[in-house]
Amino acid sequence: MKTCPRCAASLQDSVAFCPSCGSSVGAYAAAPPLSPPSNPLNHGASTAYAVAPATSGKAIASLVCGILAYIIPFFLAIPAIVFGHIALSDIKKSAGRLKGQGLAIAGLVLGYLGIAVIPFILIIAAIAIPNLLRAKMAANEASAVGTLRTYNTAMVTYASRCPNVGFPASVSNLGPGNGDCDGANLVGPLIASPAAIKNGYRFFYSSGPVDNTGHVVSYTIIADPISQNASGIRHFFVDESGVIRVSEGSQATADSPPLQ
Repeated sequence: MKTCPRCAASLQDSVAFCPSCGSSVGAYAAAPPLSPPSNPLNHGASTAYAVAPATSGKAIASLVCGILAYIIPFFLAIPAIVFGHIALSDIKKSAGRLKGQGLAIAGLVLGYLGIAVIPFILIIAAIAIPNLLRAKMAANEASAVGTLRTYNTAMVTYASRCPNVGFPASVSNLGPGNGDCDGANLVGPLIASPAAIKNGYRFFYSSGPVDNTGHVVSYTIIADPISQNASGIRHFFVDESGVIRVSEGSQATADSPPLQ
């Protein structure tokens, strides 16, 4: 329905002249409704607004992996590069539906830098690791010598405390106890056990023969590295003389040269 502009009578849309006043109403025909603009992002569907482009999840993943590559070296640099390239490809093909190109590029740069520092880290490791291993072995050897000296002191003290026994029949007699000849409390439980292990070395105690009065008159203690060239290089030997002897690469004996 439409209205006559002169007399305000209600008219059908198809009427060109008002039957009441005779005025022409063709020029005032209702205009067709305007169609909403077509949105190309929705394949021609009518909408009043365009959809904002989303940020690529792969671009975000690339940046995150690139940053974490400096916290967890090596492992995340490659994913940062892979995600970065995939994200840039997806953004290029999206025709504006995706954004995040800057994030992807930042992830790529961090990833490639992470890969670039690997050779330098390997060089530093190749220099530092052998030095650390040598320092560790030297510390283990010094500890072994100190333990042998502790044994020697305990043996002399035990022999003077138990003159009817001499040196102990077992190294466990030096360990915790009542302070008598069965448990003299001269060494801790760690080295009072047979085949004791301490700081990369294993210690073996052997009591010598007894004299005609039943006294143990000699003993030997051997200290060997648990893992040759890893926990230690030198082997050590000591007996009732108190002289610590050393051998490299093979078990030390009473004929080995004394420790300097």
